[in-house]
Amino acid sequence: MIGIAARTLILALALSACATMSDTQRRAGTGTVVGAAGGAAVGAMAGNAGMGAAIGAGVGLFGGLLYDQNQKAYEQGRRDAQGGR
Repeated sequence: MIGIAARTLILALALSACATMSDTQRRAGTGTVVGAAGGAAVGAMAGNAGMGAAIGAGVGLFGGLLYDQNQKAYEQGRRDAQGGR
């Protein structure tokens, strides 16, 4: 069993890795994690949590990337509107 100190170190390293990520990487990663968690929950009810997590991760990644593209287009529209004054 992993000790509390080891768990704390793993969590700290995982969170510090996010500091240098771009917005696209953060959004894709968040979508993947949330999708995997949701897929695992649904998969567990259906009898195969691993398959549900894998499918959920793929769908979450795709959703995160779509959200990223939407946000970039929104930000570009705001920049264009402010520049045209």
